[in-house]
Amino acid sequence: MVSEQLLKRALEFDFLSAEEGQFLYETVPTAELMDVAFRMRKVLHPDNNVTWIIDRNLNTTNVCIANCKFCNFYRIPGHAESYITTIEQYKGKIEETFRYGGEQLLLQGGHHPDLGLDYYAGLFRELKKLFPTLKLHALGPPEIAHITKLAGSTHTEVLRTLHDAGLDSLPGAGAEILNDRVRRLISKGKCSGREWLDVMRAAHQLNITTSATMMFGHIETVAERFEHLVWLRQVQSEKPANAKGFIAFIPWPFQDEGTLLNRIKGVHNTVTGEDYIRTIAISRIMLPNIQNIQASWLTVGKEIAQICLHAGANDFGSIMIEENVVSAAGAPHRFTSNGIQEAIREAGFIPKLRTQQYEHRQMPEVMEQQVINY
Repeated sequence: MVSEQLLKRALEFDFLSAEEGQFLYETVPTAELMDVAFRMRKVLHPDNNVTWIIDRNLNTTNVCIANCKFCNFYRIPGHAESYITTIEQYKGKIEETFRYGGEQLLLQGGHHPDLGLDYYAGLFRELKKLFPTLKLHALGPPEIAHITKLAGSTHTEVLRTLHDAGLDSLPGAGAEILNDRVRRLISKGKCSGREWLDVMRAAHQLNITTSATMMFGHIETVAERFEHLVWLRQVQSEKPANAKGFIAFIPWPFQDEGTLLNRIKGVHNTVTGEDYIRTIAISRIMLPNIQNIQASWLTVGKEIAQICLHAGANDFGSIMIEENVVSAAGAPHRFTSNGIQEAIREAGFIPKLRTQQYEHRQMPEVMEQQVINY
């Protein structure tokens, strides 16, 4: 059978075409996809560990001119609720993050028309001066593209300047679906899919570790999801041998609550729990050159994310001491440090605290447990 031949090739870590991947996704039973993906995961990660991290998603600003139709977080310039985070606010949030055992900020914001390269380089230098051990997993390709445009520079020069100022790694934010038909309809003000990929190519050439994402289950076709995966795989195959490139892939379903896509266009999150599990499995199969696959418990909940650990995922992501963007569109789930470890153990695995470079990290000897009030 064709599916058996394709699954055999997957287990040999062959690159399947978008059409071949879609065929498997649409025809192979879920248990079979999970089995193959889990076997591939065990080749890359033969231990029984599942990694996780303590960090905080902190926003530089909520001012944005990209006008994404799935985002409830942004405010237009001059809006009464608009803000730019101050150094004093950063200090308080970082000190709290350290108390909770974290060492990193996932630092992102909007496309602010007045915040350019000098602002971000100055901010990173100031934060590293105040907190020398702090890790900055910051911005994303659309923000780099925006800053590059404001600076009249190149992706490489902007990334080099930010890296020298303290940027440790680059999140895979703003990928959504990389096909420009989709982007024109849901995120017209962001960079094109090609530019998103080109920013990541430039980062990899500078040995800046990145991650890759996919937000799906809105207006895209299944074929466009597989095109997205193949493009990511291609960029990863081009990275220098000494670079980690995309260290992880994180897919998550569109969160529709109160979004323009939902209110005006009637677009709903179409992803079921089984769809998400199948997506995790096929991601492992389609991306054999990306080491880590993360299950998005924030958007699908603990139980589905736990099943994903048996479907190719090997990472549970962050406890997210703070998260404002996806939550604003209806993602309700939360974990403490103790809670995420217990969830990993319940699924039959050993929790291992990690850094953003996916290196194991010792649990802090003294740390507070976050209190979740919701």
